[in-house]
Amino acid sequence: MVTPYYQELLNYFARMVRSRDSAADLVHEAYVRVLALQQAGQAVHQPRALLYRTARNLLIDQHRRHVVRSVPHTVDDTPLPDVAELPAPPRDEPEVAATSAQGVASLIATIDALPLRCREAFILHKFDGLSQAEVAAQMGISRKMVEQHIQRAMVACRQCRATNEGRRPA
Repeated sequence: MVTPYYQELLNYFARMVRSRDSAADLVHEAYVRVLALQQAGQAVHQPRALLYRTARNLLIDQHRRHVVRSVPHTVDDTPLPDVAELPAPPRDEPEVAATSAQGVASLIATIDALPLRCREAFILHKFDGLSQAEVAAQMGISRKMVEQHIQRAMVACRQCRATNEGRRPA
């Protein structure tokens, strides 16, 4: 069933790999796999296409193995520094942690200071993940009003953040 394609496959893959012997190995392995499928009872409706795809996949696998094997695995003889000597990431520094905690606290205070309906719309949208239409339906207000509430809350949060970073609020 698949024998008529052998020479065609061999010529094609010989051009691809530039070695008739390597191409013969690829084509032979492709034939073995396709024949194993047929003997396992699986129907092969397009044997030519399956042979080409199988041989191409084998070629890709061969290329990947070659790339992995050709990468030099040199070990650097430089000793690793002692962990105690390494500087801590900035986020682990006490000043950064305190500043971050203060920033979060001020943002929470800013959100708490928003008018009730504005705060509710903002929390439903940003923290509960509801869409503006869902927030409008839940609160019984228009979508436009939800947009205005969220915009007002975002402006307040941006101003709070700018103040915390020492910038002048926009």
